[in-house]
Amino acid sequence: MNQVKLTVRRRFPALARVWQRLRYHPRLAGSPEQVFAEFYRDNKWGDAESVSGAGSNLAQTAEVRRVLPGLLAELGCRSMLDVPCGDFYWMRLVPLDVDYTGGDIVSDIVARNQEQYGNERRRFLRLDLLQDTLPAADLIFCRDCLVHLSNAHIRRALDNIRASGATYLLTTTFPGRADNDDIPTGSWRPINLQRPPHDFPPPLRLIDERCPDPAYADKHLGLWRVADIPAPAAS
Repeated sequence: MNQVKLTVRRRFPALARVWQRLRYHPRLAGSPEQVFAEFYRDNKWGDAESVSGAGSNLAQTAEVRRVLPGLLAELGCRSMLDVPCGDFYWMRLVPLDVDYTGGDIVSDIVARNQEQYGNERRRFLRLDLLQDTLPAADLIFCRDCLVHLSNAHIRRALDNIRASGATYLLTTTFPGRADNDDIPTGSWRPINLQRPPHDFPPPLRLIDERCPDPAYADKHLGLWRVADIPAPAAS
């Protein structure tokens, strides 16, 4: 099945882009909080392991779990903001030696995470990445988030990240993509942060997630200094 999907995407890229927009297309009524709360509540991502979707299951996070602790130590990070933290399904297995804050726009997820996983070095907060003041952290980890936001909302999220005072941003990027489509917030598409309209500089580090879906073999985590992230150009 993966080979069939890959063949379709290669031969019919326009059709594939339409499918990407529709694949996770919510009702798109109301605020981002309402849209994502519906996905969590009804498990619309459809993954058997994590209500945060297939990108948060153990197979798709194996390489991230292996690499992340060493990267944080190498960078000298003592604190980390994980936004959105989702259901904390895979992150709970990562041996983090940092003060961890998990933020998510869905209040029910935050309350459950705090009850199950909160401790003296780990807390969970209800945070709207688009507009809330972000807590101080050395590194902001923003995996599988911007891919779900419209370009206008990506601009707002990046503005907020730049205002946070964090030193580093570690976030999802697909460096093999030539173009960046726009979508309604709540849908999904791969984005290459080094291409317009985002125009990031080359990252300090690219971490290959070794995504098991060959159609997304270029899925990476890119590391940037927050100070180097350009103000996104208006559309």
